[in-house]
Amino acid sequence: MEHTAGFGKCNKVCESEIEHVWERVRVPLGQRSYDIRIGPGLLLETPAYLRELGEFTGPFVITDTNAGDLVGHDLISLLKQQGFGHTQLLSFEAGEQSKNMDTVVSLSRSLVGLGADRNSLIVALGGGVTGDICGFLASIYMRGVDFIQLPTTYLAQVDSSVGGKTGVDLPEGKNLLGTFAQPRLVLADIGVLCTLPGQEIRNGIAEIVKYGMIKDRELFQRLEDDWWNIINLEPGVTAYLVRRSCEIKAEVVSKDEREGGYRRVLNFGHTIGHAVEAASMYTIAHGEAVAMGMAAVSKISVSRGLLSGAEFDRLLGVLERFELPVTIPEGIGEEEVMENLKRDKKVRDGRVHFVLVKGIGDTVIADDVTEEEVLKAIRDSRG
Repeated sequence: MEHTAGFGKCNKVCESEIEHVWERVRVPLGQRSYDIRIGPGLLLETPAYLRELGEFTGPFVITDTNAGDLVGHDLISLLKQQGFGHTQLLSFEAGEQSKNMDTVVSLSRSLVGLGADRNSLIVALGGGVTGDICGFLASIYMRGVDFIQLPTTYLAQVDSSVGGKTGVDLPEGKNLLGTFAQPRLVLADIGVLCTLPGQEIRNGIAEIVKYGMIKDRELFQRLEDDWWNIINLEPGVTAYLVRRSCEIKAEVVSKDEREGGYRRVLNFGHTIGHAVEAASMYTIAHGEAVAMGMAAVSKISVSRGLLSGAEFDRLLGVLERFELPVTIPEGIGEEEVMENLKRDKKVRDGRVHFVLVKGIGDTVIADDVTEEEVLKAIRDSRG
């Protein structure tokens, strides 16, 4: 197969390892089970995987302007070369500000104009914003069409492309409109990651830290010990981190697909993190906000006697090693954070549910965390 210029650039870093780092994770959900394929060069294999899905209209590749410029046009060329003559590329402006109903409606109208029907396949090519928008759109377009995820950011590969949560934001908060809709397939091409800026790599590492803290002491230890290879995207290490993160999420989702209770453990650091994101008008990146949230909620865990000071220091040490923030900036007002917390989707009967940690790899859900405890954790972190 002839490599396009864009794909060649993306996967060059992994050429010597290409046969040694392929991974597969199965998300077991009965008839809606699907595979997550992980490895370098997977974008080049997209046509073969699409054929395995059966007959469909399209595919309709939806991406943002960043991923579109990087690999979107190359993917369309590849698909057409491989016999998918009716494929089309649709794009929207990159950034959280596009994650709204206006974008969904605009894309829907474009699909109608291109002849998309109930047998169409949507391909989400990009990061978490793209995946959330495309999943939501696929779940409501003509009452539901199939979609697959081609995540191109570290955060999307280790977290947001898996599990079936979709959604868009409202001015009042993040992901307040959404559905649960599982993709048919996820292809995580780790070769693409070498094109990302450092902040995007750190965003993904924040989610990996989350998985270590909630479920896997060995994964957390790997983050401490192998940080140099992690930062430098060594292919074998990167494939392991993506696979292990996806395994943990798949195990949680298979037990609680629609967040009835157990799945809440995946929100460690996110409750405060999402509130900080919204209070910053999304000028703070998701992974950085989650890092702040993990540090704050772990401080609450220490104050309640659940987490030792030594393990708290280990968490801060890992976050700081990867240049992730552990304090909420002075410019983010406490009042705005608290107001956003009260509008969180996870509020039940007026109570905000927090994921606290009893130690690295163990959690407890608490619905009795007081406003004073949250404010103290924020203030203490600011010195």
